[in-house]
Amino acid sequence: MAATPVQIFLEKSAPSTQNTGLPLMVISHKMFEVNACTGKMGKAVINAAEAAGLRVVPVSFGCEEESGQTFEICGKEFLVHGPSDRESVLTSVLDKYPNLIVVDYTVPTAVNGNAELYSKVGVPFVMGTTGGDRDLLYKTVQDSKNYAVISPQMGKQVVAFLAAMEIMAEQFPGAFSGYSLQVLESHQASKADASGTAKAVISCFNKLGVSFDMDEIQLIRDPQQQLEMVGVPEEHLAGHAFHMYHLTSPDQTVSFEFQHNVCGRSIYAEGTVDAVIFLAKKIEAKDPKRVYNMIDVLREGNMR
Repeated sequence: MAATPVQIFLEKSAPSTQNTGLPLMVISHKMFEVNACTGKMGKAVINAAEAAGLRVVPVSFGCEEESGQTFEICGKEFLVHGPSDRESVLTSVLDKYPNLIVVDYTVPTAVNGNAELYSKVGVPFVMGTTGGDRDLLYKTVQDSKNYAVISPQMGKQVVAFLAAMEIMAEQFPGAFSGYSLQVLESHQASKADASGTAKAVISCFNKLGVSFDMDEIQLIRDPQQQLEMVGVPEEHLAGHAFHMYHLTSPDQTVSFEFQHNVCGRSIYAEGTVDAVIFLAKKIEAKDPKRVYNMIDVLREGNMR
C-alpha cells in the first residue's frame, strides 16, 4: 500500500436496527496530514457515516513513521498502524468487530494490494478508489468469495447519469457514428489518474459509434486553468470534479454537450454510506452475488 493511506472501518450491525452501530473502517490516503487535500474524502465519509448512525472504528493504517501515533479526526482519536502490521491488525479488528466493513479511498497503486488483503482476511469492503488493474480487482474478490461494492463513482446522481448512458449505448448502438468527441475533466491537483467516471462515459460513447481513445482525455490539474478556463470556484479548487463531453457531427452542423460538475465531497460520502448499508444487508441475507456496483445500490431503491 502506498504511504499514508487511511482506511475507514465500519461495523455492520444487523440492518434491522436502523444501522445503529454498524462498524466501519475508513482508509483514505493522507487522512492524517493536516493540510492534505486527499485525506478529505476519508474525513467526509467519517462525518457522513456518523450522521447515518454507523460506528467508525478509530483504527487505521499509515506510513511506518506514523505507526503507534494517534491523530484526532472528526473528534475521534485514531490509532495508526504501519504497513508491516496491516494483516495482523485487520484480523484483530475483524475479531473484535465481526460485522466490519472497510471503506477504501487510497491511491490507484494501492487498489489491488488492498483488495488482496481484505479478501485474504475476509473483510467486506467498499472500494471508492479509482485505477489499478480493475479486471484483477474483480477476480480477486470473486475468487475469495468476499463481498464488495466496487465503483469508480460513488455519487448517486452521477451514477444515475452513467446508467442512463449505458442504457442508451445498449439500445442505440452506433447512434453517434462519425461524430467527433472532446472530453475535458478537471479535478484537484492531487488526483493523479484520469477520472474513472469519464472513462465509463467514454466507453458508452464508443458503443454509440464514436472513436475516442482514453489518452485523448484533456486532464486539467493546474489551479489557474481550473479557475480561468473551467470555471471552478476558488474555494473548491482542493476538491471538485468537473466533466465535459462535446460531440460534433461530421459536417460540423450538429453538436451535443453533456456536463456534470461537482464541488466538494459530500455527494460521494453520502453515496459511500449508502453502499455500506446496502452491502451489510446483502451479507446478512447471504446473497449469492458477491460483487456489486453503485448501480446495484441505486436499483435497490432504499437510499436515504
